[in-house]
Amino acid sequence: MPQLNPHPWFIMFLFSWMIFLTILPKKVMNYTFNNNPTLKNIEKSKPKPWNWPWS
Repeated sequence: MPQLNPHPWFIMFLFSWMIFLTILPKKVMNYTFNNNPTLKNIEKSKPKPWNWPWS
């Protein structure tokens, strides 16, 4: 039974997991966390009075 012989597929299996565990997480993290959060302005602006034309 050829599937029990680990020589042909085990190297490819290890190599593919090495890629998944070393190279791809860095690339994925660059896409997901590319925006740093910005602080909101602490000062509140004063509200402008409404101009009621009918009063």
